[in-house]
Amino acid sequence: MKKCSIQSCPGMYEERRIAHVVKYHGEMIVFDNVLVEVCSVCGDVLMSLETAEAMEAVLANLGKPNRSAPVYELPSFEAA
Repeated sequence: MKKCSIQSCPGMYEERRIAHVVKYHGEMIVFDNVLVEVCSVCGDVLMSLETAEAMEAVLANLGKPNRSAPVYELPSFEAA
């Protein structure tokens, strides 16, 4: 494990599998089961170059998605 790269954060990175969402040509694309490193304290996420390149390859050749999911938007509101 390596120390978190965020200044003054005492956390350590640990491997986890997450869902990663990107906006691509105005559409939300969800990558599930993505191996990343996440800080145990602040939640900072590190992704390997290989993982990022694999996602770019999928985006360049989008086919039919494996699954679909409903998307909900929260109504706009002004902060008090």
